[in-house]
Amino acid sequence: MPKATIRDVSIAGKRLFMRVDFNVPLNAAGEVTDDTRIRAALPTISYALEQGASVVLASHLGRPNGKVEARFSLRLVAARLEALLGSSVRIAPDCVGAEVEQLAHGLAAGEVLLLENLRFHTEEEDNDPTFAQALARLGEVYVNDAFGAAHRAHASTAGIASYCQPAVAGMLMEREITYLSKATEHPDPPFVTILGGAKVSDKIPLITNLLDKVAALVIGGGMAYTLLKAQGYAVGSSLVETELLELARDLLAKAEQQHVQMVLPIDHVVAAKMEADTPTRVIGPEGIPDGWMGLDVGPQSLGRFTEVIASAKTVFWNGPMGVFELEPFQQGTLTVAEAVAACPGTTIVGGGDTVAALELTDCREKITHVSTGGGASLEFLEGKELPGVACLNEQMRVR
Repeated sequence: MPKATIRDVSIAGKRLFMRVDFNVPLNAAGEVTDDTRIRAALPTISYALEQGASVVLASHLGRPNGKVEARFSLRLVAARLEALLGSSVRIAPDCVGAEVEQLAHGLAAGEVLLLENLRFHTEEEDNDPTFAQALARLGEVYVNDAFGAAHRAHASTAGIASYCQPAVAGMLMEREITYLSKATEHPDPPFVTILGGAKVSDKIPLITNLLDKVAALVIGGGMAYTLLKAQGYAVGSSLVETELLELARDLLAKAEQQHVQMVLPIDHVVAAKMEADTPTRVIGPEGIPDGWMGLDVGPQSLGRFTEVIASAKTVFWNGPMGVFELEPFQQGTLTVAEAVAACPGTTIVGGGDTVAALELTDCREKITHVSTGGGASLEFLEGKELPGVACLNEQMRVR
């Protein structure tokens, strides 16, 4: 862990400005339907309170585009947070301003203040320095535990660190950086990456960065059909990014040159329509006929995928193997989830759709690390610098 963490600094009696990710789904009644992200922040919040600190929590919720909207108020999250935390949470009327400063400065040790939605102000996403300074006045130590927003250079995720020092990682951020760094810098070999989802264009930087690190790339989902068509396989009406066929051929050639096993589907669950009650069939090496589209990987492919995954010491999985939202096309994704869960090595899962698919199984507790950041985890594995990580102090700076 190259960055300083909350454990590396003295926080007793200090007021912490803690950036968390409470961007949780709500139903029509304004109730939290999935509290995973709130639960993920609890260890850091609880540690701070146990150490005698007071905590100012800041988050965004939805996309209010700089306007105050009741349906995006973090007041809707407060009740669930209180229930999970087991203690009361004070609610601020805004996230900046004289009244908010007075509330923050008046916190006693062990108390928590939840700020209103940061994105009610356009200055948050603009990384406005004045807004960042206003946020910084609310705390004495900056703690970033919002990995899901770490790839955004916003006032609360990056700008504030210039005005509120020390700036350290929370426990969730520490866990994310530790496991994702393991995958990119020192994975236990063999390292197998499983990629799915609709488009190969979304994964090109990731594939390029991982080619010299992995033993095998297991590829399913819609993105597989661009690669299969590049090999001359008939893909019928399946999703293909025609403009990327030449690039797909280059990626396949590079994988071969670097002795990376590129494991593509050899059979497919196909249908004429992407509908739950549509007739399906399994197509093998003969190719997918016109008018039919590949919507999941077939049983022979899953046998191959499972064998490769079982041989790994490190696994990273991002992207479903098919249209898992529809029951006829779930099996590929569910089987891969079970194979990853059964792998005895280090297993890392990232990406919103992948985590949602994982929730359809009982495999989540068997995964070494489930990342809370879809876009952030991908950019980290692509080798990009994340603003919300780069702004934090190095370990040696605070020791």
